[in-house]
Amino acid sequence: MAEITYLEAIRQGLWEEMERDDRVFLLGEDIGAYGGAFKVTEGFQKKFGEARVIDTPISEAAIVGAAAGAAHMGLRPVAEMQFIDFISCAYDMLTNYVATARYRAGLSTPMVVRGPCGGYVRGGPFHSQNPEAAFFHTPGLKIVYPATARDAKGLIKSAVRDEDPVLYLEHKWLYRRIKEELPAGEVLTPIGQARTAREGKDLTIVTYGATVWKSLEAAEQLAKDDGLSTEVIDLRTILPLGDYLDTLFAGLGTSSKKIQQNRDEAGQVIRAVLKSIDFMTHNPAETKAIIRKNLLGIEPSAVDYIYSLVVPNATRNGIASKKALENSLLGSQFEGKPINFDKMVDFSMAREVSQGK
Repeated sequence: MAEITYLEAIRQGLWEEMERDDRVFLLGEDIGAYGGAFKVTEGFQKKFGEARVIDTPISEAAIVGAAAGAAHMGLRPVAEMQFIDFISCAYDMLTNYVATARYRAGLSTPMVVRGPCGGYVRGGPFHSQNPEAAFFHTPGLKIVYPATARDAKGLIKSAVRDEDPVLYLEHKWLYRRIKEELPAGEVLTPIGQARTAREGKDLTIVTYGATVWKSLEAAEQLAKDDGLSTEVIDLRTILPLGDYLDTLFAGLGTSSKKIQQNRDEAGQVIRAVLKSIDFMTHNPAETKAIIRKNLLGIEPSAVDYIYSLVVPNATRNGIASKKALENSLLGSQFEGKPINFDKMVDFSMAREVSQGK
């Protein structure tokens, strides 16, 4: 079985979905006759025709808006941003219309917005950005960011089939560097499931995209230089996180420390955890149940840390908030396991996120 690149895996996924479902179509700048800036869609227009592989004007807002309208009418558009940096031109359309259409008007919007992101390829300041942080707090959107060829294919197929709008981010540095043998037949990666890229017991690195590979390199170096056993968790889906908190927090039961590896700023992933819990449940009681479920399997030394982060109902009054947490979240299930609420870390961050700041 021949190895295929990360880029070819995306091509295969799109091709298979277009063959499987004639409602799927592509639109974007130069994706038809030219085959796209990175040749992801080369040959697609010849195979599927101009009606299903559409070259558009240079207007990201128009591309996303047209895709949304088509999705409302029962089609499954995949919109390409030639470089993901310019998704900013469609930010209003995505956040104020696409993401809210189901809740606001009952309009189904099954669409994918995909595009190349990231640096390491000398693309300059306008062709090297990672914009995912700008969308972390947008209820209604899903964001996936594969690190491997298998997940590149599996997630694009799952994104096309999803009933909600999905941002699909593909790091340019991975396009032709990452190769993998893929099994024959259907390859699907469920949205909302992390994977353990490396087992470890001393340290856990939580990461995604191209930094999965950087983290694996760091883990090897730590093992060589310091004898540390480092776990690496590949998020794969970065919004919502609520479906697989078990995977994220399980590492706290086996690792003495945890690192959030993020391109933008430390703590963005935890902020996303907080936001997605509220968004996924819509119910305080259910939210608390999820928190309890994920805390039960964690060793007591990590409980303070989790309580300080996963807090959907914190207030400006720190003392009152800690008491409320103790009363509402601790419960009889934790009797005999004393919790030192005075040592909760980063409580202000949890408070700010829960208040929508």
